[in-house]
Amino acid sequence: YIIIYTTKRRILVMYAEFSENLVTGNEMIDTHHKELIDRINKLLDSCEQSNEKTAAIKMMDYLADYTDFHFSAEEKLQQEIDYPGYEQHKAQHETFKNTIKELEEMLAEEEGPSNAFVAKVHENVIKWFYTHIEGFDRSVAEYKFMKENNERL
Repeated sequence: YIIIYTTKRRILVMYAEFSENLVTGNEMIDTHHKELIDRINKLLDSCEQSNEKTAAIKMMDYLADYTDFHFSAEEKLQQEIDYPGYEQHKAQHETFKNTIKELEEMLAEEEGPSNAFVAKVHENVIKWFYTHIEGFDRSVAEYKFMKENNERL
């Protein structure tokens, strides 16, 4: 995490960072993850820079749209390679989509992005995302690599 503390609104913002431990080895997945991290950071930046609800809602929509695109592409890849953990992985994606909906509802109920909202983004988006990539997504990429290289599965 990169930590930035602002006194203007007293919001602690920890930006996400694409680091080596998030590399899956699959170019499509890694490219999508970099874009998702960029969109998460734009959401956080909108929370830090402005207490305007509209800007944060726009960034939440921006993140949600790309999340749907990425999950669809990742699930299609898993089906193409007959990934044995597909159902469990898809369930993880559905859980995350529900989290995004809950955050959208929270933001809609507030006057603007709050410390509580930013804390939930850190806990339920960034931490989930890191854990998901390091476990679930890396497994998909490794399975695809082994399958393409006729290695023992």
